[in-house]
Amino acid sequence: MSAKTQHNNILLAVIGFTTVVIIVAVIGFFALDRSPEIIQGEVEVTEYRVSSKVPGRILELRVKEGDFVRVGDTLAILDAPEVEAKKAQAMSAEDAASAMSQMAQAGARQEQVSAAYQIWQQAKAGLEIAHKSYERVQRLYDEGVMSAQKRDEALANYKALEAQEKAAKSQYEMAKNGARREEKLAAQAQVNRAKGAVQEVNSYIHETVQVAQIAGEVSSVYPKVGELVGTGSPIMSISVMEDMWGTFNVREDQLKGLKVGDTFTAYSPAFNKELKMKVFYIKDEGAYAVWKATKANGQYDLKTFEVKARPIERFDGLRPGMSLIIK
Repeated sequence: MSAKTQHNNILLAVIGFTTVVIIVAVIGFFALDRSPEIIQGEVEVTEYRVSSKVPGRILELRVKEGDFVRVGDTLAILDAPEVEAKKAQAMSAEDAASAMSQMAQAGARQEQVSAAYQIWQQAKAGLEIAHKSYERVQRLYDEGVMSAQKRDEALANYKALEAQEKAAKSQYEMAKNGARREEKLAAQAQVNRAKGAVQEVNSYIHETVQVAQIAGEVSSVYPKVGELVGTGSPIMSISVMEDMWGTFNVREDQLKGLKVGDTFTAYSPAFNKELKMKVFYIKDEGAYAVWKATKANGQYDLKTFEVKARPIERFDGLRPGMSLIIK
């Protein structure tokens, strides 16, 4: 083999190898460029926490994690002896206020009214005697027999007994008529206040028995039986399985004009099925760590948006935490 032929063979080999590399690179470029972008989301669900307005000790837990509860089902029972003590105090205050109100409405006892009447009659008799004495002294004074001092003393005694008679009559009238309207209203207001205190304590007692407000699945139970829980401390969380959605973090260049009310198809790896979803929420994420540079030199950045969408049709078996894929 001549040197020229050997040189040609080497040149052909190099050209062939280069051609293969170029072809592979072009195929790889187009293959990578056409591969679909994947957006992964997660199934979420509405949760509400069960808590009490009063502190107490967990006496009984009627449900456990994973149980499905309906509205009105008993979830937990608390022991709060302090609330029972406050109820006894409030009821005693109500009884006392009711007794005072009844006394004000009924007025004075018959014995008190009779005694006030007798005192008035006694004052009337004294006034009549004083009046007659004054008239007698006045006639004697007019005749020049009695001195002016004696006439003045008789007049002063008459006026004093007249004032005493009026006071006795007022006391009798007050005893007969009972308490004033304002006093009766004040007594009734005290009764209403005491009843309000009893109702308040009853509402606290109601809080010692926690019942389900919404149907759902018990996702977490925090305290154990016998543990103390404070005011507002969560006892358990309940997932409202009827209110489920998917949350996706989407770069703005991937939104492609997506807006609230639009529908799209998502893939559920757990069931190997697709489901139609409708967007009900779009909001930009916070500026912390959600910006993405479009080029290495950072000419401009892309922001990430949180997109929430609900399944259009009921999808049995779908649970919080499951993945959803958008291609």
